[in-house]
Amino acid sequence: MKIKLFLLLFVFFNLIVKAQKTIRYDLIIKDTIVNYTGKTKKAFSVNGKIPMPTLTFTEGDTALIYIHNKLKKKTTSLHWHGIILPSQYDGVDYINSAPIKAGETVVYKFPIIQNGTYWYHSHTGFQEQDGMYGSFIIHKRNEKQLLPEYTVLLGDWTNANSKDVMRRLYFGEDWFFIQKNKIQKGATQSYWDALKQGYLGTKLKNEWKRMEAMDVSDIYYDIVTINGKKEDQCLLPLYPGDKIKLRLINGGSSSYFWINYAGGKMSVVATDGKEVQPVSVDRLIIGIGETYDVIVTIPDNKSYQLLATTEDRTRSTSLWLGNGEKHYAESLKPLKYFEGMKMMNGMMKMNGNLEKSHMDMSLQKMDMNAVMYPEISPEPKRNQNNGKMNEEKNTKDQNTIHRSNHDSENVESHMANMGSMEQSMHHISNTTLSSTPVTLNYTNLKSVVPTILPEGPVKELKFELTGNMNRYLWAINNKTVSESDKILIKKGEKIKITLYNNTMMRHPMHLHGHFFRILNGQGEYSPLKHTIDIMPMETDTIEFEASESGDWFFHCHILYHMMSGMGRVFSYVNSPKNPQLHDPKMDWKMFTMMDKMKRFMIQNEVSNQGNIGKARLENKRWGTQAEWELAYKSDPGYDVEARFGRYIGKMQWFFPYIGYNFSYNRGKKDKNIFGQKYTDDTRNLFTAGFRYLLPMRVFLDARVSHDGEVTMKLEKEGMVIAPRIRMDLLINNHLDFTTRAKYILTKTTSISGFYDSKIKWGAGLTFRY
Repeated sequence: MKIKLFLLLFVFFNLIVKAQKTIRYDLIIKDTIVNYTGKTKKAFSVNGKIPMPTLTFTEGDTALIYIHNKLKKKTTSLHWHGIILPSQYDGVDYINSAPIKAGETVVYKFPIIQNGTYWYHSHTGFQEQDGMYGSFIIHKRNEKQLLPEYTVLLGDWTNANSKDVMRRLYFGEDWFFIQKNKIQKGATQSYWDALKQGYLGTKLKNEWKRMEAMDVSDIYYDIVTINGKKEDQCLLPLYPGDKIKLRLINGGSSSYFWINYAGGKMSVVATDGKEVQPVSVDRLIIGIGETYDVIVTIPDNKSYQLLATTEDRTRSTSLWLGNGEKHYAESLKPLKYFEGMKMMNGMMKMNGNLEKSHMDMSLQKMDMNAVMYPEISPEPKRNQNNGKMNEEKNTKDQNTIHRSNHDSENVESHMANMGSMEQSMHHISNTTLSSTPVTLNYTNLKSVVPTILPEGPVKELKFELTGNMNRYLWAINNKTVSESDKILIKKGEKIKITLYNNTMMRHPMHLHGHFFRILNGQGEYSPLKHTIDIMPMETDTIEFEASESGDWFFHCHILYHMMSGMGRVFSYVNSPKNPQLHDPKMDWKMFTMMDKMKRFMIQNEVSNQGNIGKARLENKRWGTQAEWELAYKSDPGYDVEARFGRYIGKMQWFFPYIGYNFSYNRGKKDKNIFGQKYTDDTRNLFTAGFRYLLPMRVFLDARVSHDGEVTMKLEKEGMVIAPRIRMDLLINNHLDFTTRAKYILTKTTSISGFYDSKIKWGAGLTFRY
């Protein structure tokens, strides 16, 4: 009996020791230079690698991670995405962790209390974009691995300086949308393209509503990767009939990826590290920050392609599974941007808000961008006589939207532009799953275990995701992180959040340090996730138990949206003091610096007639602007204006300002349309006025000087006539007018030609930074 007891104790002791191993990793962060596409760029490596090393644990282990910052004069951080751990190790600078200084080594030690597919990345500046992201894999305790598995870490890479990318987004730079099938995206949607394709009316209506051209992804990427490679090969021995589990991780900074597999269906068995009941699909879209585990089969003695394609369909990357002749997945065709623009026209009100729909817009069931997908929205018929859309046919069978369901129901949605979303959704009979791919959506996800939260007081929050592409401002309830306070919560509360996306962009919203339930109709088996993709017009509800302590970030995981301010901080009341942080006021000030960044641009035209230019130094709300016209002759002379003001409203169309104007002109002094005339050659004026964006994207600039003179201008800049041709128009209340055309040569240089009513014809070069 004693021997049996001893043996039992011995086995139990060994199991405990085995299950509680301390796993140590040393992560050495260094500056590096990389060259993926023939162009070098400064980046960050960890242990000499991009992406960072895969960290592997078993549930029950203790993670002991030494982080060695060998960067030159730069701080850094590491956030463990989806990992439940003490707040002080979460790795968000000044919220729950101190920045890791250059030359410093810090030690993170925390228990591994979960299993699944996760990842980790820097939360400092744009370091994630520049190489600091990696996989974090946790195996089940005592797991018997029944299937081979392979980690698929997706990434996106730009050769451009990441801070410069942000600056150009802020000022509406469209260089990256110009070229097609060469360097860039080919998504300019010019007047010429609209005319050729029969969408001129759509283009004009788009501008009437003051909208930017349709876009799906903010940023053009030079390359996208799987495990740091353009193409990866799984070297595991795989034979016909074998199954393999793929751990899919979207570690991109700004790219959603469509996933499809040449070998047939994919069975989704987990999301964000949590198991779900298997769902068989043809494809899925994985948002930034999300993870999915899928099981695929090797059908034959061939090599099968797992294809990951960016949502804008400009880039793709592949993983090959199996051996033998390559079997390719079907490539996704280019998006139909004008169809997306047409849809957008019907969704957007004149005030910039989206039309509220009475339809069930939630849980990815209805992708508003689906009108742009050639594989599920057939090419519209055209009238052979005039090349325009055959509207009668178009209203019958254009633009099927696929609402996928794993129990094989028919899909019957149809999109057309009839002025509102309710009018634009039509049903088509006889549309079956055989004609469109089965696409995963959140209603398909069902937990394998009950996820009901404990009883407790409920704290309800409503978050409206707001923003605009005009000045690249992203916020919640029209307030950025720096403009809002921390949201106080208490242990034991149930936090219920209703999220409504009132923007034209998708937003993958990520909660640090917690899992939330997506209320998707699965009742007590609602799935658990840490990141939820919310599409335009969608309303989704999530809830989580307040079971931790400290401060936790909730934010859009598109890096450039987060850096613009789309986020909130949850703060537990009566939390113990964080040993890493010592000055709460200064810490909050430092944390909120990310969306207070100032951006600068300058444009200067050097011509045979003179020098014309403008400069901007702005943040998300305030702007300092300068404009100048310096002719070589005293008539028309010089005119220089500076102004300082604030952008008002969600869409920021209104800009009241105060300013100063200096002008010198020895020529004729014409009266303006109000009968006012000035006679001095030299004028120094203090002004007050406003700029306002009118329909058709025309700016009205109106001001009055300290001596009572009223000045008004109408200007339309950057009209996209053709992919590389831009036109500017200007007229003022003296009836002076200018027309200017520019041909874009490079990111910074254009050839310009103009006619000005004062100085007549001219030509030159325009430089832009």
